[in-house]
Amino acid sequence: MANLIFFYFAGIIVLTATLVVALRNPVYSALSLLVMFFHVAGLYVTLHAEFLAAIQIIIYAGAILVLYLFVVMLLNLKREERFHQQTLTAALLGLVLFGEAVLLLASRPLRLSSMSASSEPNVASAVGNTESIGELLYSTYLFPFEVASLILLVAMIGAVILSKKGLLESKSS
Repeated sequence: MANLIFFYFAGIIVLTATLVVALRNPVYSALSLLVMFFHVAGLYVTLHAEFLAAIQIIIYAGAILVLYLFVVMLLNLKREERFHQQTLTAALLGLVLFGEAVLLLASRPLRLSSMSASSEPNVASAVGNTESIGELLYSTYLFPFEVASLILLVAMIGAVILSKKGLLESKSS
């Protein structure tokens, strides 16, 4: 039953991720992205990572998708500006990637059984899911976490500077 649920979520995620790229209307593309984000959160729930599922919905489905929609609506992209004639190249690359995935799956046997509970102790159940994520984030992965926050800070400052420059140029003309 768990495998069936996983394959349902994985299939919907692959389908909606394909629709995000394939749809011509950016609003429909964003709606497909929203469905994908909710199904990724569903995968987190099946892995007993409820905190990550909640963060997935709040951050990605809430904040980032709304930001994406605002940018799409403000830029008012025309069809000619958004799409290029690269269909043949994209189809060829997609076939190559699909072939690699088939070869990877064919090279080793598919194991659908999960690991036994006695082989490795479950640390998250003893401490708590959120606590174990926080412990890892602020001990083992502290440096990458700080680098990511620094990159986001620089991007935010750059966006403010670019928007002020555009505002000053429009007032002067």
